[in-house]
Amino acid sequence: MLEQLLIFTRGGLILWTCNELGNALKGSPIDTLIRSCLLEERSGAASYNYDAPGAAYTLKWTFHNELNLVFVAVYQKIFHLLYVDDLLAMVKREFSEIYDSKKMVYNDFDEKFRQLRKEAEARVEDMKKSNQVAKPVSNNNLSKKQGKVQKIGLTGGDNKKSSSDSGSDGGDGEKSKGRKSENGNGLANGNRDGYGKSTAKGSTNGKENESSNNGAFDVNKLQKLRAQGSKKTNAVVNKVPKVEPKKKITKKNRVWDEAPVESKLDFTDPVNGDENIVVVAANEGESMMDKEEILSSDSDSDDSEDEDNEDGKMDKKPDTKKKGWFSSMFQSIAGKANLEKADLEPALKALKDKLMTKNVAEEIAEKLCESVAASLEGKKLGSFTRISSTVQAAMEEALVRILTPRRSIDILRDVHAAKEQSKPYVVVFVGVNGVGKSTNLAKVAYWLQQHNINVMMAACDTFRSGAVEQLRTHARRLQIPIFEKGYEKDPAIVAKEAIQEASRNGSDVVLVDTAGRMQDNEPLMRALSKLVYVNSPDLVLFVGEALVGNDAVDQLSKFNQKLADLSPSPNPRLIDGILLTKFDTIDDKVGAALSMVYISGSPVMFVGCGQSYTDLKKLNVKSIIKALLK
Repeated sequence: MLEQLLIFTRGGLILWTCNELGNALKGSPIDTLIRSCLLEERSGAASYNYDAPGAAYTLKWTFHNELNLVFVAVYQKIFHLLYVDDLLAMVKREFSEIYDSKKMVYNDFDEKFRQLRKEAEARVEDMKKSNQVAKPVSNNNLSKKQGKVQKIGLTGGDNKKSSSDSGSDGGDGEKSKGRKSENGNGLANGNRDGYGKSTAKGSTNGKENESSNNGAFDVNKLQKLRAQGSKKTNAVVNKVPKVEPKKKITKKNRVWDEAPVESKLDFTDPVNGDENIVVVAANEGESMMDKEEILSSDSDSDDSEDEDNEDGKMDKKPDTKKKGWFSSMFQSIAGKANLEKADLEPALKALKDKLMTKNVAEEIAEKLCESVAASLEGKKLGSFTRISSTVQAAMEEALVRILTPRRSIDILRDVHAAKEQSKPYVVVFVGVNGVGKSTNLAKVAYWLQQHNINVMMAACDTFRSGAVEQLRTHARRLQIPIFEKGYEKDPAIVAKEAIQEASRNGSDVVLVDTAGRMQDNEPLMRALSKLVYVNSPDLVLFVGEALVGNDAVDQLSKFNQKLADLSPSPNPRLIDGILLTKFDTIDDKVGAALSMVYISGSPVMFVGCGQSYTDLKKLNVKSIIKALLK
C-alpha cells in the first residue's frame, strides 16, 4: 500500500503531497532519505530502505533536473508495489506541465493524481493477467525446443551434412571448421567410436592427414621430432658454463669475555633500571594541525589546464565515434535540448576509470558516476558547453558534498564543554593491525598539549606484546601521565578505571589506545564493542591507511556492522571520525579518503603525514578533489 507521495524542490520547499492516503508516517523516512542518500550522492541507487522501531518503509524517487524537482514515493517494505516506478514517471510528466516557479500550492493536482494511480494499477493488473495467460504457451515452446536440442545432442550433429561433407575431397578448410563446431562432441570431420578410432578420414584445421588413414597422427614423425628435440636440448645444455659451487660461509666464534656494547637495552621503564635517566620533553615546534595549507596559484593554473586537456580527451571519445566532428561542434555551440543517459555514458566511463587509478574503490566510483548521471539526466546543455566539462563540474560538486562533514566536530570546543561539566573528554582509537594507532595517538596528544589541555593516555592494548611499552615511551617523551594495567586484562575495565583516574587527577582528555584487529576477528571485535558500550566515549576514531583501496570499504563497513551487531544497546555507537595515516607515501592516489568517507559518512578529522609529533594536519578538501580529477 502506498503510504506517501511527495513533490518538493531541491531547496526543500514542499509543493504537493497526496492528502487522500491520510497515513501518518512513523519516524522520519523523508528526512533520513535526504540526509543519508540525496545529500551524500547516493541518489543513483534504485531505492532506499528505512528501518526504525515500529516502521519499515521502502522509498523510491526520481528527479526533474531541469526544474530542480524531486518526486518521492513511500510504501510499506513488506509490499512489493510494481506500479510505483510507472506512477512516479507519470506524475513527473504531468506535474512538470503545470509547474510554475512562482506558485506554491497545487491542490488542483489531487484529481489528476487519482487518475494516474488508477491507470498505473490497471496497467500492472493487465501485465499480471497477460503473464498468466502466456505461461503455458511459453512452457510448451520451451519443451519443444528442449526436445530438439536433446535430439541433436544424441545424433551428434546434422547427419546429412556430416555424411555428404566427409567424402574423399574433404580438404576445404572452411567446411571442416564448420563441421567441427556443429558436431558438439569435439571430433573433426567424422564420428569416432567409443575407443577413439576414426571411422572417416581425419581433418585438422581444414587439412587432411594423408600420412595415415587409420590413426590420428604419424608415429614415425613423432619419434623423429623427439630425437631432434633431444639433440637440440643437449647442445644447449653443453653450451651453458659450469657454475662454480659457492664457498661455505663459516660462522665466527662468539667471544663471551668481551663486555656488552650497551649496559642496558630497555629504556622504557626507568623505575626498574637506572633512575638517573633524564628524558627531555619533546618540543618539535608547532603542529601542522594549526597551519592552514595554501594552494599555489601556479598549481591551480596547471591543474585547470590539465582539466581542460582531459576534457578535450574525454569529449573526443564519445563525439567522434557517434556523431562526427561537425555534429559535436554544432551541439556544443547550439546546446542540447535535454541530456540523455547515452550522452553521459562515455564521459562517465572515462571519469570512473580516472577515479579508480587514484585508488578509489571500484564500487564507490561506480555509485558516484550513477549519482552524477541521475543529477544530470534531463538537464539542458548550455551553448558552448561540452558534455565532458558538464560531467566534470557535476562530479566536482558531488565530491565537495561528500568530503565536507555533515556535522561539525570541533574537538577543542567539545573538550572545553566537557571540562565545564567536570568530566574528561574520552577518545577511543580503533583500527586494523599495523596502521599506526599508537604513533598517531601521540601526535594528537602533542597537538592537544599545545592548546594547554591536560592529556592522559590509557594503555588498553592488552593483547599485543610491547604495546604498553611503546605507549609508555611516548608518554614519557611528552611528559604526560599514562594509565596501564599490563597485559591479559579486560580492555573495557582498564579504560573505565583510566577514566575514573582522569576524573580524580584533573585530566581534560583521555586518549584510549586499543589493540589492532582485523574486521573479521569476532572475539576481538566483541571486546571492542564492549569497550565502547561500557565507557560511552565522546569520540570513536577509526585509524586507517591511505594506501588501501578496495579494502577500505570492507574494513569500515565491517567495523561499523560489528559494532552495531555486537552491542547490547538498541542505539549502538558507531565510528564518528577517521584518522588517515601514511598520507605522505601516496602522491596523488588519495582515493582511500573518498572511499572511507563515502562508505561511513564520517569525516576525515586528522591526516598523518610523517614520523614526528608535528606531522598531523587537517584534510584539505580542495587539494583532494584536484588530485582526484586532474
